[in-house]
Amino acid sequence: MKSRWNVAIPSISLPSLIFGNQDKSLPDTPAYIDAEQPDLLHLSFPEYALWSRRIAAGLIRRGLQPQDRVLVYSGNNILFPVVFMAVVMAGGIITTANPAYVARELAYQLRDSDAQFLLLAESSLSTALQAAKEIGYSHDKMFIFDDAPLLGQGMDVGTVRHWKYLIESPENGRAFRWEEGTSSEFVNRTVAILYSSGTTGIPKGVEITHYNLVANCCQLDYLYNLHPNFRSDEKNTRNQRLLSALPMYHGLGLLVYSTVTPYRRLPVYLMKRYNLSAFLNNIQRFRITELTLVPPMVVAMAKNPDVKAGKYDLSSVRRVHAGAAPLSRETCAEFESLFAKGQVNVKQGWGMTECPTTGLNWDEREESDTQAVGEPVPNCEVKLMNDDGTNEVATGERGELWVKAPQLMKGYWKKPEATRETLTPDGWLKTGDIAFQESNGKFSIVDRKKELIKVKGNQVAPAELEALLLEHPAVADAGVVGLKIHEDERPLAYIVRKMGSEVNAQDILRHMCERTAKIKWLCAVHFTKEIPKNPSGKILRRQLRDKAAAEFANAPLRASL
Repeated sequence: MKSRWNVAIPSISLPSLIFGNQDKSLPDTPAYIDAEQPDLLHLSFPEYALWSRRIAAGLIRRGLQPQDRVLVYSGNNILFPVVFMAVVMAGGIITTANPAYVARELAYQLRDSDAQFLLLAESSLSTALQAAKEIGYSHDKMFIFDDAPLLGQGMDVGTVRHWKYLIESPENGRAFRWEEGTSSEFVNRTVAILYSSGTTGIPKGVEITHYNLVANCCQLDYLYNLHPNFRSDEKNTRNQRLLSALPMYHGLGLLVYSTVTPYRRLPVYLMKRYNLSAFLNNIQRFRITELTLVPPMVVAMAKNPDVKAGKYDLSSVRRVHAGAAPLSRETCAEFESLFAKGQVNVKQGWGMTECPTTGLNWDEREESDTQAVGEPVPNCEVKLMNDDGTNEVATGERGELWVKAPQLMKGYWKKPEATRETLTPDGWLKTGDIAFQESNGKFSIVDRKKELIKVKGNQVAPAELEALLLEHPAVADAGVVGLKIHEDERPLAYIVRKMGSEVNAQDILRHMCERTAKIKWLCAVHFTKEIPKNPSGKILRRQLRDKAAAEFANAPLRASL
């Protein structure tokens, strides 16, 4: 199925798309604001461009060569998107790492990316030093990263210098010029290596190009402009305010708020870390109009008693997008009930690191009343394939989602075999997601191909069972994996009870038996304090499977009931 829309995608560099002519002045409107200290830490669009140039010039003066990698190992601050743009302006490649990584994980990414610079949060210094020791990484390449330069501050810590030494003067920044390449070779140069979540194996570096991100900006801008209230004109942008607590070390947070929002000239209030009460207070305080959320955030807001009681003024919110993992329509409806009728409609989209930031999304003029993730975005084509990838499935049947689009990754960094396994010679990305097309033409994601549970030869989707479990009034969170039993698999559920709940396994089993075919019945229920997830909210099923294998290896299943 081809998209019903087609947009022109210019052959230009990402900085040229975002900022336009290098000699042209930018509107003096807010770009990034620190949600904790908005009066002290903020950047207008001209300041955003100038700081990006200053850092780009500094990186080059300190030895950055074209296509060198810069690894940012940090949580959020308002200079994170600036560093992203600076590295791209300088001709380098940015890669990011979760600041919660242990030394082994950071060492792997440092070695795999061969990063020439490591910008790290001071709170992660001991881990970074341990990782550096493991692989012989020089301290001369390491820099303490924070927002202190905005206040004219910054301190070295031991043998690790502060990153203020990478920042040139305003005069040198104004004199800096980024390369305005327009050739096919130039726009297809890598600008980012984003590591996949690793839910199905060792993380792989995904190469993203200028053209990929330019295309995605144009695609989303077109979709948003379909709605008269969300057009990127002066009238509308003046009234739009975004709030993000999504981690910028993750692809969704990084690319949405470093490319799409500045392209549309929208102000972003950025939180350094997610906290529900602070998030809700910020919506109220700054009169936020637009949110991009991951499932745990939607669930937390929908089920919070203070929100339900109307203790927060959320009346400014007009648009909510959700992504990274599937959400049931029931949960979306529960979230929507927090607002005046018709005020907010949760629209789920689909994307992946290999297809940033989206491949399936919504016409902004339409209402979502299912758990669908929309239709192909402009210039995008999709099809659903059978298990061995030889034929398309029949209408209404489930199949693996394949995508062909201008925003598809260049390939996996230093992994040609993995690239060949994922990208076909004629340009299709095998996503590994199982989907079906609804009668209205929209697509719904059922599960990951590699995470399906085979029960007597039948495929059972964990996400479907999790959605049903979350409908139980006593369930706060749930994760389902397959448990091997006598050469067969059966679904096993891990459940997080709501506070004060005394629900037992029999209650859960009864709830599921009433709602599913027998092949989908749970073989066991195990109560736990939390479901392991990655930063974007995807369940880490490998961890759950390992946990299940250890806990049930020698124990009869009835012990868990």
